[in-house]
Amino acid sequence: GKGLNAVRHRHRELRRRLQAKQTKSAKRLLRKRRRKEARFAADTNHTIAKRIVTEATRTGQGIALEDLQGIRDRVRLRKPQRVTLHSWSFHQLGRFVVYKARRAGVAVVYVDPAYTSQGCSACGHVDKKNRPDQKTFRCTSCGFAEHADVNAARNIALRGVAGWAVSHAADDAA
Repeated sequence: GKGLNAVRHRHRELRRRLQAKQTKSAKRLLRKRRRKEARFAADTNHTIAKRIVTEATRTGQGIALEDLQGIRDRVRLRKPQRVTLHSWSFHQLGRFVVYKARRAGVAVVYVDPAYTSQGCSACGHVDKKNRPDQKTFRCTSCGFAEHADVNAARNIALRGVAGWAVSHAADDAA
Protein backbone atom coordinates (compact mmCIF):
# COMPACT_ATOMS: atom_id res chain seq x y z
CA GLY A 1 0.00 0.00 0.00
CA LYS A 2 1.39 3.29 1.18
CA GLY A 3 4.88 1.97 1.94
CA LEU A 4 5.22 0.48 -1.54
CA ASN A 5 4.00 3.70 -3.16
CA ALA A 6 6.49 5.73 -1.10
CA VAL A 7 9.39 3.53 -2.23
CA ARG A 8 8.28 3.73 -5.86
CA HIS A 9 7.94 7.52 -5.59
CA ARG A 10 11.47 7.76 -4.15
CA HIS A 11 12.82 5.62 -7.02
CA ARG A 12 10.98 7.81 -9.54
CA GLU A 13 12.45 11.03 -8.07
CA LEU A 14 16.00 9.60 -8.06
CA ARG A 15 15.53 8.47 -11.66
CA ARG A 16 14.27 11.92 -12.67
CA ARG A 17 17.30 13.65 -11.13
CA LEU A 18 19.76 11.23 -12.76
CA GLN A 19 18.10 11.54 -16.17
CA ALA A 20 18.45 15.31 -16.03
CA LYS A 21 22.24 15.05 -15.61
CA GLN A 22 22.87 13.06 -18.83
CA THR A 23 26.43 12.09 -17.92
CA LYS A 24 28.09 8.70 -18.38
CA SER A 25 28.15 8.08 -14.66
CA ALA A 26 24.47 9.09 -14.37
CA LYS A 27 23.56 6.65 -17.15
CA ARG A 28 25.51 3.90 -15.39
CA LEU A 29 23.69 4.67 -12.13
CA LEU A 30 20.36 4.67 -13.99
CA ARG A 31 21.01 1.15 -15.29
CA LYS A 32 21.93 0.06 -11.77
CA ARG A 33 18.78 1.67 -10.31
CA ARG A 34 16.60 0.11 -13.02
CA ARG A 35 17.86 -3.36 -12.11
CA LYS A 36 17.37 -2.61 -8.41
CA GLU A 37 13.79 -1.42 -9.03
CA ALA A 38 13.04 -4.54 -11.09
CA ARG A 39 14.35 -6.79 -8.30
CA PHE A 40 12.31 -4.84 -5.73
CA ALA A 41 9.13 -5.14 -7.82
CA ALA A 42 9.67 -8.86 -8.43
CA ASP A 43 10.34 -9.51 -4.73
CA THR A 44 7.24 -7.55 -3.72
CA ASN A 45 5.11 -9.38 -6.29
CA HIS A 46 6.46 -12.78 -5.14
CA THR A 47 5.61 -11.89 -1.53
CA ILE A 48 2.07 -10.75 -2.40
CA ALA A 49 1.46 -13.80 -4.63
CA LYS A 50 2.66 -16.15 -1.90
CA ARG A 51 0.29 -14.56 0.63
CA ILE A 52 -2.66 -14.83 -1.78
CA VAL A 53 -1.98 -18.49 -2.62
CA THR A 54 -1.30 -19.39 1.02
CA GLU A 55 -4.63 -17.87 2.06
CA ALA A 56 -6.46 -19.67 -0.77
CA THR A 57 -4.84 -22.96 0.23
CA ARG A 58 -5.64 -22.43 3.91
CA THR A 59 -9.32 -21.69 3.21
CA GLY A 60 -9.72 -24.25 0.41
CA GLN A 61 -10.86 -21.56 -2.04
CA GLY A 62 -9.91 -20.72 -5.61
CA ILE A 63 -8.50 -17.39 -6.81
CA ALA A 64 -10.33 -14.97 -9.11
CA LEU A 65 -8.23 -12.44 -11.01
CA GLU A 66 -9.40 -9.60 -13.23
CA ASP A 67 -8.38 -10.06 -16.86
CA LEU A 68 -6.44 -6.79 -17.18
CA GLN A 69 -5.12 -7.27 -20.72
CA GLY A 70 -5.08 -3.91 -22.48
CA ILE A 71 -5.88 -1.97 -19.29
CA ARG A 72 -3.18 0.61 -20.01
CA ASP A 73 -4.81 1.40 -23.36
CA ARG A 74 -8.38 1.54 -22.02
CA VAL A 75 -7.90 3.75 -18.97
CA ARG A 76 -7.90 7.54 -19.27
CA LEU A 77 -6.32 9.12 -16.22
CA ARG A 78 -4.47 12.25 -15.19
CA LYS A 79 -0.68 12.18 -15.21
CA PRO A 80 -0.06 11.23 -11.54
CA GLN A 81 -2.44 8.26 -11.83
CA ARG A 82 -0.93 7.27 -15.20
CA VAL A 83 2.55 7.25 -13.65
CA THR A 84 1.33 4.97 -10.87
CA LEU A 85 -0.59 2.68 -13.24
CA HIS A 86 2.26 2.31 -15.72
CA SER A 87 4.87 1.65 -13.05
CA TRP A 88 2.89 -1.19 -11.44
CA SER A 89 3.81 -4.61 -12.80
CA PHE A 90 0.37 -6.21 -12.33
CA HIS A 91 0.93 -8.63 -15.22
CA GLN A 92 3.98 -10.01 -13.42
CA LEU A 93 1.96 -10.29 -10.19
CA GLY A 94 -0.76 -12.20 -12.05
CA ARG A 95 1.80 -14.59 -13.56
CA PHE A 96 3.34 -15.19 -10.13
CA VAL A 97 -0.09 -15.89 -8.59
CA VAL A 98 -0.96 -18.34 -11.40
CA TYR A 99 2.30 -20.31 -11.23
CA LYS A 100 2.27 -20.47 -7.41
CA ALA A 101 -1.42 -21.48 -7.44
CA ARG A 102 -0.73 -24.28 -9.96
CA ARG A 103 2.08 -25.60 -7.77
CA ALA A 104 -0.26 -25.55 -4.76
CA GLY A 105 -3.20 -27.07 -6.68
CA VAL A 106 -5.38 -23.96 -6.31
CA ALA A 107 -7.86 -23.10 -9.08
CA VAL A 108 -7.46 -19.71 -10.81
CA VAL A 109 -10.26 -18.06 -12.80
CA TYR A 110 -10.04 -14.85 -14.85
CA VAL A 111 -13.06 -12.53 -14.75
CA ASP A 112 -14.16 -9.51 -16.78
CA PRO A 113 -13.09 -6.35 -14.90
CA ALA A 114 -15.91 -4.20 -16.32
CA TYR A 115 -17.87 -2.35 -13.61
CA THR A 116 -16.45 -4.30 -10.66
CA SER A 117 -15.91 -1.00 -8.85
CA GLN A 118 -19.31 0.49 -9.77
CA GLY A 119 -21.51 -2.58 -9.17
CA CYS A 120 -23.12 -3.37 -5.83
CA SER A 121 -22.00 -6.70 -4.39
CA ALA A 122 -25.26 -6.92 -2.41
CA CYS A 123 -27.92 -6.27 -5.09
CA GLY A 124 -25.96 -6.07 -8.38
CA HIS A 125 -27.03 -2.50 -9.23
CA VAL A 126 -24.42 -0.71 -11.43
CA ASP A 127 -24.18 3.08 -11.39
CA LYS A 128 -21.33 5.61 -11.51
CA LYS A 129 -23.03 7.43 -8.63
CA ASN A 130 -22.41 4.39 -6.41
CA ARG A 131 -18.88 5.81 -5.97
CA PRO A 132 -19.24 9.24 -4.31
CA ASP A 133 -15.45 9.33 -3.84
CA GLN A 134 -12.37 7.18 -4.43
CA LYS A 135 -12.62 5.00 -1.33
CA THR A 136 -16.36 4.91 -0.64
CA PHE A 137 -19.00 2.69 -2.21
CA ARG A 138 -22.65 3.46 -1.47
CA CYS A 139 -25.36 1.76 -3.56
CA THR A 140 -27.99 4.19 -4.84
CA SER A 141 -30.49 1.33 -5.12
CA CYS A 142 -30.29 -0.68 -1.87
CA GLY A 143 -28.20 1.65 0.33
CA PHE A 144 -25.40 -0.89 0.90
CA ALA A 145 -22.20 0.89 1.99
CA GLU A 146 -18.67 -0.51 2.03
CA HIS A 147 -15.08 0.44 1.32
CA ALA A 148 -14.84 0.58 -2.49
CA ASP A 149 -11.93 -1.89 -2.69
CA VAL A 150 -13.74 -4.45 -0.50
CA ASN A 151 -16.91 -4.13 -2.60
CA ALA A 152 -14.91 -4.56 -5.84
CA ALA A 153 -13.12 -7.60 -4.38
CA ARG A 154 -16.50 -9.14 -3.51
CA ASN A 155 -17.71 -8.52 -7.07
CA ILE A 156 -14.58 -10.18 -8.46
CA ALA A 157 -15.09 -13.13 -6.09
CA LEU A 158 -18.76 -13.48 -7.12
CA ARG A 159 -17.80 -13.42 -10.80
CA GLY A 160 -15.04 -15.93 -10.06
CA VAL A 161 -17.50 -18.35 -8.44
CA ALA A 162 -19.88 -17.97 -11.40
CA GLY A 163 -17.02 -18.43 -13.90
CA TRP A 164 -15.72 -21.47 -12.05
CA ALA A 165 -19.20 -23.04 -11.99
CA VAL A 166 -19.64 -22.42 -15.74
CA SER A 167 -16.23 -23.89 -16.62
CA HIS A 168 -16.88 -26.98 -14.46
CA ALA A 169 -20.36 -27.44 -15.94
CA ALA A 170 -18.78 -27.42 -19.42
CA ASP A 171 -16.19 -29.98 -18.26
CA ASP A 172 -18.94 -32.23 -16.87
CA ALA A 173 -20.94 -32.00 -20.12
CA ALA A 174 -17.94 -33.03 -22.23
